[in-house]
Amino acid sequence: MLFSIGFHEFGHFYWARKFGMRVPQFMVGFGPTLYSRRKGETEYGVKWVPLGGYIRIVGMIPPAEEGESKRATRMRSFIAEVRGAALDDVLPTDGDRVFWKKPWWQRVVVMSAGPLHNLILAVVLFTLTLTTIGTQVLTTTVSQVPACVIPSNAQSIERLQDDPDFDLCSVPLVTTGPDAGQECQEGTANCALPAESPAAEAGLRPGDTITAVDGRALDPTAWDSWTVVQSAVRASPDQPITLTVERDGSSRDLTVTPVPNTVADLDGEGTVTAGYLGVSPADRLARQSITEVPAYFGNIVANSVDRLLEIPERVPALFGAAFLGDQRDPNGPIGIVGVGRISGEVFSFDDFSGLEKLSFFLGLLASVNLVLFLFNLLPIYPLDGGHVAGALYEKARAVVARRRGRPDPGPFDIARLMPVAYVVAGLFIALSALLLVADVVNPITLQ
Repeated sequence: MLFSIGFHEFGHFYWARKFGMRVPQFMVGFGPTLYSRRKGETEYGVKWVPLGGYIRIVGMIPPAEEGESKRATRMRSFIAEVRGAALDDVLPTDGDRVFWKKPWWQRVVVMSAGPLHNLILAVVLFTLTLTTIGTQVLTTTVSQVPACVIPSNAQSIERLQDDPDFDLCSVPLVTTGPDAGQECQEGTANCALPAESPAAEAGLRPGDTITAVDGRALDPTAWDSWTVVQSAVRASPDQPITLTVERDGSSRDLTVTPVPNTVADLDGEGTVTAGYLGVSPADRLARQSITEVPAYFGNIVANSVDRLLEIPERVPALFGAAFLGDQRDPNGPIGIVGVGRISGEVFSFDDFSGLEKLSFFLGLLASVNLVLFLFNLLPIYPLDGGHVAGALYEKARAVVARRRGRPDPGPFDIARLMPVAYVVAGLFIALSALLLVADVVNPITLQ
C-alpha cells in the first residue's frame, strides 16, 4: 500500500521537477514525521500515519486578483489566510518556478500524473496476474447438478442451515399464487413436489464441460465463459438451447429447456423471473490470454465505477452495521483495516495454494490502485481531479475571452474553493472513520 502511495506521489514529483517547479517536500503518510532526509532542495520522508501522502509544490495558490473586494467577511478572511500561508512558501528566487505561473497544460500533466501512475500500476498488476499466475475463474465445467428446481424464496431452504444433507426435493411446495414457495401437504390443490431440474432431465452430469452454447464455442477457463452460459440460460425460459459438452474425452450435444424460476437478480437486489437450468460451475485458477486483458480490465473498471457511485447510498447501512448492530453488507464499502483482515484470512487458509494466495494479493493490490486512480480524478477540490478541472476551466475561460476580444483573465483563483476543500476533506475523514469502526466491530469476512 505504501508503495502505491509513493508511486502516486512520484508521478506528481517527477513531472513537477521536469517542468521546473520547486518541490520542497515529498512525504508518504500523514502526521508526525517518522524519518526524513534532505537531498538538494527537497525533503524526503515517511510519516507515522500510512493513510496517504503528499508533495508540496510552491505556489499552488495564486496571489489575489486585482480589484478583489476588500470588504471583510469571515469567508474572505479565511481565504486570505489560506492564500497567505501558501505564498509564504514562495521565495524571492523562485521566479517562474511556482505552480500557478506554469502553462495550464503543464499543471494538468502534473496533477494527472499521480492518478495515472496508479492506473499504470493497476494495468501491470492485472496483466501479470492474468497471464502469468492466473486468476480464479468460474469455468464451464459442471460441479453439481441439482435434482430439482427450488425457488429462491422456498420456505424449505431454511432447513439447510441446520441440516446440510436435507433433501429439498422431498418437500412439497405451493406452486403458484402469493404463497408460492411455502410448504404444503402433498395431494392438496396447488401443491406439488419440486419439478426435476432441466439439467438433470437433459442428462447433464457433474464433470461435464460445456464447450459451446447454440454453436458458439467457449473456452472452458476464460474469465467470462461462465457468464456467457449463465446469460444464455437466464434469457431462455421455456426455450430450448443446445449445449455442447465434453464427457470422457468425447463431445455430444444436449438440448435443454430452462424453466421459468424466481431467482436472485444479478445486481443483488430483489428477485426476477429468469430461465433456470440447474447446474453449478467449478472454479479454478486459470491463466488468460494477453488478448483478454483489455476486456477483463474494462469489466473491472465498470464495476469499480459502479461501486464508487453507490457509496453515498450505502452509508446509512454502513452506519447501522457500525453502531446499531445491523448485518454488514458483504458487497458494501470496505476500509484499509477490512482489506488487511481479508488478506490475512486468505493467507491463513490451508485450502488455498501458494499461487492462489499470490493471485489474490496481486489482484487486491491492482484493485486498490484502480480505485485510487478513479477516486483521485474526481473533479472535486482538493483531489487531483479538482486541480485538473481548475486548469481546464482556466484555459476555457481564456479561450472565450480571446474570442470576445477581451484580455486573458489570468490564473483561476483556486483559493476560492478552499471552503469546498474543507467540506470534502471533512466528509472523507468521516467516511474513513466510519469504515474503520465498521471494519473493527462488524467486519466483512470470507466466512
